[in-house]
Amino acid sequence: MLTASHVRGRLAPSPTGHLHLGNAWAFLLCWLAVRKADGTVILRMEDIDPDRSKTEFATDIITDLHWLGLDWDEGPDCGGDNAPYTQSEKLDRYAEVIAQLSERGLTYPCYCTRKELRSLASAPHKGEFGPAYPGTCLHLSASRKAELEAAGRRPSLRLHADSPDLSFHDRLCGDQHQTWEECGGDFPLRRSDGVISYQLAVAVDDIDQNVTLVMRGDDILHCTPRQVYLYKLLNARRPDYAHVPLVLDAEGERLAKRHKHFELRALREMGISAKAIIGYLGYRAGLLPEPKLAQAQELLTHFSLEKLPKQAIQLEKDIEEILKKLSEKENKL
Repeated sequence: MLTASHVRGRLAPSPTGHLHLGNAWAFLLCWLAVRKADGTVILRMEDIDPDRSKTEFATDIITDLHWLGLDWDEGPDCGGDNAPYTQSEKLDRYAEVIAQLSERGLTYPCYCTRKELRSLASAPHKGEFGPAYPGTCLHLSASRKAELEAAGRRPSLRLHADSPDLSFHDRLCGDQHQTWEECGGDFPLRRSDGVISYQLAVAVDDIDQNVTLVMRGDDILHCTPRQVYLYKLLNARRPDYAHVPLVLDAEGERLAKRHKHFELRALREMGISAKAIIGYLGYRAGLLPEPKLAQAQELLTHFSLEKLPKQAIQLEKDIEEILKKLSEKENKL
């Protein structure tokens, strides 16, 4: 039976490419935090982008996570009480929530084109999302909407708010305060092509799956106030947040799926072992005194949020050689 203090955390990869060392870092830390609390780990495929998401990537992600030694209690491959665990299977649910918000008068159609939105670069309010949307379409008349639709414009659907409270506490980054304008202003819940926004999908999923801990890269920190506001509108308890520093390459650039040489499958093909990767990441997380072979389970004894670094993790130029040498030790055992 679940209690109010039971921790439920999720690994939420997007199947738009193969996992890399940065993904492994974030997923390992989340897994450790949940398992340390004797909680429930959820695997969720965030394939809300139909153009970039591929079934083969989802399959490979599961393979890579198992290879690393990470497991989960609920997910698309094993089911659970809060299915489905794949976003593309929840489109009706997202539409239902959007309808509820629209019935409350909280949304409006936006006919602005991408070119028009790019022209907002000179807007006075600018945050992590770029210039704040100025509410151009907020008060369009019915006749003007009809004109735009007759001209072939398909609207997105934006969420409107008047100076909401967007404050929240992050367990690693501390107290966070942003204005609506700093968060980009009224944001889309659904794009003009019908694709559901990440902000809505992730908030609805976390509510439906009773997620109590969201631990992820701090590149998503700036998105969190939008999700916090959605929790409030949907009368749901928001989870605890812990945004971890990113992994950077030797030149200081954040890892991305275009860094194919840092993909887990590429490292595996080089003969690098999962234990070498886990041990190295455990060392960079402050859980081990030096890089050494380790399984995820072995790091649980040493894990605490207080030990985690506050700054980004920059990889050494010879990171592949470091991991190879560790792997060679395993081969000699």
